[in-house]
Amino acid sequence: MKPALLIGPYTEHDLRDEAASLLDELAELVQTLGVPIADRMLIHHREMHARYLLGSGKAQEIAERVKAEDFGAVVIDHDLSPSQQRNWEELAGVPVFDRQKVILDIFARRARSREARLQIELAQLEYSLPRLTRAWAHLGGQGGGIGGKGDGESQLEQDRRRMWKSMDQLKRELVDVRRQRATQRKDRQRTPVPNCAIVGYTNAGKSSLLRRLTGAEVLVEDKLFATLDTTTRKVALPNNQPLLLTDTVGFVRKLPHRLVEAFMATLEEAAQADFLIHLLDASAPEVDVFFDTTMKVLGELHADKRPMVIVFNKIDKVDEPAVLNGLRMRFEDAFFVSAQTGGGLPKLLEKMAEMAAPGTVTRALRLPPSQGELVARLYRHGKVHEVTYDGADTLLTVTIPSRMVSECELFADRPDSRDVPQNETFLETNEAATVSSITAEI
Repeated sequence: MKPALLIGPYTEHDLRDEAASLLDELAELVQTLGVPIADRMLIHHREMHARYLLGSGKAQEIAERVKAEDFGAVVIDHDLSPSQQRNWEELAGVPVFDRQKVILDIFARRARSREARLQIELAQLEYSLPRLTRAWAHLGGQGGGIGGKGDGESQLEQDRRRMWKSMDQLKRELVDVRRQRATQRKDRQRTPVPNCAIVGYTNAGKSSLLRRLTGAEVLVEDKLFATLDTTTRKVALPNNQPLLLTDTVGFVRKLPHRLVEAFMATLEEAAQADFLIHLLDASAPEVDVFFDTTMKVLGELHADKRPMVIVFNKIDKVDEPAVLNGLRMRFEDAFFVSAQTGGGLPKLLEKMAEMAAPGTVTRALRLPPSQGELVARLYRHGKVHEVTYDGADTLLTVTIPSRMVSECELFADRPDSRDVPQNETFLETNEAATVSSITAEI
């Protein structure tokens, strides 16, 4: 495979560092596809040109280098219009791609579930539709017969019609799949187990954190967009309260808007979660930019107002103490952990238990012998603080989920049974259940 040349255009001199960072990120994206990189070029241009995005002189210079050094492709870190892409390919004589196309190809390779595949196929069709004019050599031919329009229909019109039909079909299938997911979500919500979604920039270590906290076998790779499908696992918090922990698709700067829309259902897990873990790579120089990017996407999902815990991962990769000290000053309530070594995770788990606590109450109950089954369920789903016996009756002081309050009120032992403080939680004593996992892959 011939190597690719990467181009990073920018229009203002004070944006050079950001353009360099984005070009580094584009290089990681291209390498994720397995394409070797020959060189990278940062190019300043004063304005956006309609023909090549860059000026014609600079475009000609790049094209001559591509031909002289026998590069296999050019990747430009900017969205290209269909005409700009066509002009570049005619000038350079090699395939030319933009960042949007690279991300689409990565998503196409990584998607595993039915919904993710439908979503990416729809996004690819939306991207390809305006580019049909350069796809075939026979587009000008006319075809008549049944299904044709008038005296004849061009191949381009036929192909467009087929694509529109496929897109309509994909949208109908997505509606069905999302309806099924909504039903599954309602089933989960009937179970009084809180849900937490891990969100953050791609490659921040979300899957590694999920694996460390739950012991689940999930894909962990040092690549951008290593996992796309949402995965949910069950974790037992320090007080043995169960929590559903969801790993979501990572965010990236300059994410194509059609992908935000296409993966809206995937990211709905974040919007529906009881609280969020916003995971950041403490070793990344652009960590503040990554934070802003994630918050911007969460805002588009209307999930930025959810209760949130900010967590800096990969502290084991930070050699300079001043870096962590600076982050602690800017993010005073943040937690600093290493999913690789386990450092800092006990304090994070305590915070997660505190965040999951609302929705429980403490009651003093007197249960007659006939309520043996209820006693068993209280042990299974609640935290029993004290148990005594008065004759044949069982006296319990127990913290229970709110859903069990109504059936227990009949057995209240004292009228002053109180609501639990915010830091009270309930205990699932079935240890086998606390280590069990459930998978909800989209």
